[in-house]
Amino acid sequence: MYQKLHKIIVTGGAGFIGSEFVRQGVKNGYRIVVVDNLSYAGDLARLKDVRSHIKFYKVDISQREKLEAVFRKEKPEAMVHFAAETHVDRSIKDAKPFLSTNILGTQNLIELAIKYSLKKMVHISTDEVYGQSTMGWFKETDPIQPRNPYSATKASAELLVNAARVTYGLPVVIVRPSNNYGLWQYPEKFLPVIISSALKDQPIPVYGKGAQIREWLHVSDCARAVFTVLEKGKPGEVYNIGTKFESRNIDTVKRILKLLGKGEELITFVPDRPGHDFRYSVAWEKLKKLGWSPRVSFKDGIQQTIAWYTKNQAWVEKKKKGS
Repeated sequence: MYQKLHKIIVTGGAGFIGSEFVRQGVKNGYRIVVVDNLSYAGDLARLKDVRSHIKFYKVDISQREKLEAVFRKEKPEAMVHFAAETHVDRSIKDAKPFLSTNILGTQNLIELAIKYSLKKMVHISTDEVYGQSTMGWFKETDPIQPRNPYSATKASAELLVNAARVTYGLPVVIVRPSNNYGLWQYPEKFLPVIISSALKDQPIPVYGKGAQIREWLHVSDCARAVFTVLEKGKPGEVYNIGTKFESRNIDTVKRILKLLGKGEELITFVPDRPGHDFRYSVAWEKLKKLGWSPRVSFKDGIQQTIAWYTKNQAWVEKKKKGS
């Protein structure tokens, strides 16, 4: 059933995927309220083209009173919850910020969504909650078996929102995207590290032998999928977002080096991280039935991404210094 919800609170709207969602939302005529604490990974520069068309509040979702003040003032119809600590390596070094934001922060949003009678909440999870698989594609009905602190906190958040649906009737939908890439991604992530290092002829660190396999999803396609779920998704359902385009990490690195005209001698193999998932890939037939399919091929998307990072190295270096 199509449902047009005009005023949306977007948590984490100054982040990588959240900002793409906000930009698309403004273009499509939505009234958007962004809540973001502007942590190291957040940046209002991502919203510069739409800043005059949105409301923005610098609030941490772990701060219940400040968060409620936004709900009380803005009276949103729906919420799309992107805000999260997301980097696996950081979660391995220190899981506490992940517990605070991904679990306690999500619980604050659940309580406010119930209190202010939101018509729909879309919770952004991750394909990493499934754990790993050497073959086939994860379906939404498969069990979740997270294998690192980050994915464990995202799985916990899913359990909380689903419990609120059962207990309080919260109209929540969960989405599990595969690996996103594209413009404005924070430079600690895999593809930005490869591109920015190669542009400066610096060593490119690759875990283990680079045999891990990842499924790649362009951020613009991911944001479109979230809108599809917001408008047409059924409360209580889970929707995977994928492409079925997979590549070994080492092959992805070599592909980018070739496009940049750089030599493979830049590749530096480093000890694998603990609990490194070998592969995860998702089936997205449920989402296809709602009318969504990916539009950006990896071939086109990676060329676009390389061009953007080549042009915006000053932003990359600024973010690196800021972190």
